[in-house]
Amino acid sequence: MKNLFNGLLLFVFPVVVFLQIQCGSPQEKVMTKDEMIKRGAYLVNFGGCNDCHSPKVFTDMGPVPDTTKLLSGHQQGLVIPRVDTSLIGPGKWYLSNGDLTSWVGPWGISFAANLTPDVQTGIGAWTEEIFIRAMRNGLHLGAGRPILPPMPFMGLAGLSDADLKSVFAYLKSIKPISNKVPDPVPPNEVAARYGK
Repeated sequence: MKNLFNGLLLFVFPVVVFLQIQCGSPQEKVMTKDEMIKRGAYLVNFGGCNDCHSPKVFTDMGPVPDTTKLLSGHQQGLVIPRVDTSLIGPGKWYLSNGDLTSWVGPWGISFAANLTPDVQTGIGAWTEEIFIRAMRNGLHLGAGRPILPPMPFMGLAGLSDADLKSVFAYLKSIKPISNKVPDPVPPNEVAARYGK
């Protein structure tokens, strides 16, 4: 009986190991840098990043991204319009400026970040790890203040590491644009600074 058990064990053990290796999670194909950039461009365009992070020009079809300032965020020095604070709050309106790069709501005023690789004003000094951490936990630089609405970081947190690395590779490949985006305005300062 002992020999039968040992014989079965010698047969079954390698089969189990083989099956576990074969049935494990599929390995993601390692992409080249160019493939990552192409995938990242696809994800950025599909995800609508230009909708908020690119200033707009107005056409007969409405606002379209200004191709000379793609993904450079809310423009430095742009006058922030006055806000009727009675319109904002839970269950009320969330409002945007004319080119859709700043938003006001119960969180205060948020400004779309400069996603270009400019080292001083964009994400040029960010590492891939910082970018992924920021997208996963919704904190600026991965550990700072909360990333504010309307940024859909909750959806981005579900992307695979390969997809987030591809988005980062694409953002690092585009033209750097020097543009210092204003800091967010806390909700308790909106009325005093920008209220009607």
